[in-house]
Amino acid sequence: MKATVYAGRNSVEVQTVPDPTILNDRDAIVRITSTAICGSDLHLYDGYIPTVMRGDVLGHEFMGEVVEVGKGVTNLRAGDRVVVPFPIACGACSACERDLYSLCENSNPNAGIAEKLMGHSPAGLFGYSHMLGGFAGGQAEYARVPFADVGPLKIEDDLSDDQVLFLSDILPTGYMGAEMCDIKSGDIVAVWGAGPVGLFAMVSALLLGAAKVIAIDQVPYRLDLAKKLGATPLNFAETSVLEELRDMTAGRGPDHCIDAVGMEARNSTTAVDAYDRVKQAMRLETERPHALREAVMSCRNGGTISIVGVYGGLMDKFPIGAVMNRSLTIKTGQCHVHRYMRPLLELIRTGEIDPTVIISHHLELDQAPHGYEIFKHKQDNCTKVVLKP
Repeated sequence: MKATVYAGRNSVEVQTVPDPTILNDRDAIVRITSTAICGSDLHLYDGYIPTVMRGDVLGHEFMGEVVEVGKGVTNLRAGDRVVVPFPIACGACSACERDLYSLCENSNPNAGIAEKLMGHSPAGLFGYSHMLGGFAGGQAEYARVPFADVGPLKIEDDLSDDQVLFLSDILPTGYMGAEMCDIKSGDIVAVWGAGPVGLFAMVSALLLGAAKVIAIDQVPYRLDLAKKLGATPLNFAETSVLEELRDMTAGRGPDHCIDAVGMEARNSTTAVDAYDRVKQAMRLETERPHALREAVMSCRNGGTISIVGVYGGLMDKFPIGAVMNRSLTIKTGQCHVHRYMRPLLELIRTGEIDPTVIISHHLELDQAPHGYEIFKHKQDNCTKVVLKP
C-alpha cells in the first residue's frame, strides 16, 4: 500500500509499505477514505519529537471502511464506516474506566521509553513516535486499529467524511480545551492560536456560554476565519497582547486562557523569539513556550489556563510564581477523544457545529509532501489539509 512516511527533518515521502494485518483478536483493518495533516504532525516534521524513525508511517486523524476484524471484535463488521480516535485505549484499565482514554495503561508497548521522559506513560498514539507505541499512522491506504472493539465510532448516516473526520482529534481536542475552562455565562475567553484546534476551541467556548472569545494569532487569513466564527481577532505582531487584553477586560484579564499553540510558538519580540529558537535548536529546551508564558501573565487572578497545544518535554523560564501567587488553575492533557465523539457527532447532526469550515485543501495522498509544506509555511491560505488515499 501507499503511505506517508517520515523521511528526515522537514521531509516526508509517499512510499510503498507492507499492508497491515490482524495481529491481535481485538484488531481491525480499516481502508482509509479520508485522513488529515494535523498541526501536531508538524512537530514530527520539524524534528522536535524524539524516537521518530525514518520510514515511520505518519498520521493520526483518519476514517474509513472496515475490511477485516479479529475474532474478538463483535461490534464491527466488514463494510462499517468508522472514525478512529487518535489515542489507542483498551477500555478496561483504571484510566479508561475514568474516561481518561489518552492515559490508557495498556496501549503503549513502549511505556518504558515514555516513563524516562514523563515519569509515567500516556496511551499509545497512531503515527506519533516509538515513545508512544510505534504504531503505524493513518496517512495511508490502510491502517491496523488495535482495541477496535473500543475505539472506532460507527457512522450510520449520510454525513460526509468532511463533516465527521475531525471527530478523530481536533474537534474533541478544541472542545476539551474549552470544557476544561468551566465557562460561566458572561466569561471572556482568550485563545492563543487560530489554527484548527484553536478555531474549534473558540467555537466550543461560545457554545458553552462565553460572552466573548478573543483569537490571538498573527496570520491575517486565520484571524479572518476566527472572526467569521464569532471571535474577536487580536494580531500579536501589531500590538502588545497583554495591554490589549487588559483594555478589553477593564484591566482584569480574560477569565480563561487556552493555549492551542504548543511547542513551536512564535513571538513578535525579536529578542524573545530568538532566545527560544536558539535554545530549542541547541536542544537546551524542547519547547518554545512564549504563548503559554503570555497566557499565564494575561489571565485574571483566579482564572484558568487550559493547555491543548502539544508539548513534548522541557521548557525554560516558565512563570510559576505568577501561577502560584495569583491562584491560577492549569488544566491540560491529550484529548480523551472517546469521551467526546458521540456528543459532538450529535452537534454536527443538528448543525450546531460545522467542522467543514476549516478545510482549505483536499489533496490526493501522493500530494502529502506538498500538503505538509503549505500547512507548515501557511501558504495558499492553508488552514487544514484533507488527504484522499
